[in-house]
Amino acid sequence: MEIHLNGQPHPLEKETTLTALLASLGLAGKPVVAELNRDALLPRDFPITTVRDGDQVEIVTLAAGG
Repeated sequence: MEIHLNGQPHPLEKETTLTALLASLGLAGKPVVAELNRDALLPRDFPITTVRDGDQVEIVTLAAGG
């Protein structure tokens, strides 16, 4: 199966949660903003949000600096 991650094709073995996807990308526990099919998601929804074939996922990492 394949999703579009930040506008690029991204293969997945199977449907997964957004939390698991973030972990596979090395982003577990990091501050991110995420959209699924153009709908913004709250971090509390990541574990219960399923990413399926053909979905469009946008992930933006947040960084603080000065």
